[in-house]
Amino acid sequence: MLRKSFWIPALSLLLLPAATTRAAEDFPGLDKGTWELTLTGSGASNQDVNSGSFGVQASIGYFIFDQFEIQGRQTVAYSDTDNTGGGTAVSLSSALAIDYHFDLDRFQPFLGVGVGYSYGSNTADTGFIGPEAGLKYFVKDDTFIYGLVQYQFFFESSNDLTDNFDDGSFLYAIGIGFTF
Repeated sequence: MLRKSFWIPALSLLLLPAATTRAAEDFPGLDKGTWELTLTGSGASNQDVNSGSFGVQASIGYFIFDQFEIQGRQTVAYSDTDNTGGGTAVSLSSALAIDYHFDLDRFQPFLGVGVGYSYGSNTADTGFIGPEAGLKYFVKDDTFIYGLVQYQFFFESSNDLTDNFDDGSFLYAIGIGFTF
């Protein structure tokens, strides 16, 4: 009986390459000339919901080579911490990113680097740079959900680049995207 139960999963594994080959033929991929638009939102508040923040991010990307994308990103965030003594702030961030995507059919993990500038009211104006990684999952041929993690370290001049690497912060994003 035990031998028979071993053969069923083993034979199923033989069908896996045929199934993935068929799926790969159906998915158009991220080829040179493809455009991409992503949208992300975030928010937070204290337990009394009288102090908090929210933000939105949009990006436009273009695949300059197959699987190799350049993106422009804009983030706008608002925080109101008047009730906790912090005040209000509007912070903005403009960035460029370059990412390489690993073609695994509908799963598209990517690695890259982002560089940009943060500015706004009640916030320090500063540049940032850092590596990033993420995953896109295509729910349709032209629609995906994605997650992104970026490590940003901040600088005001090129001398600060090596000094501030250990003093960076992580940025997390989850959103939706569209290709066209």
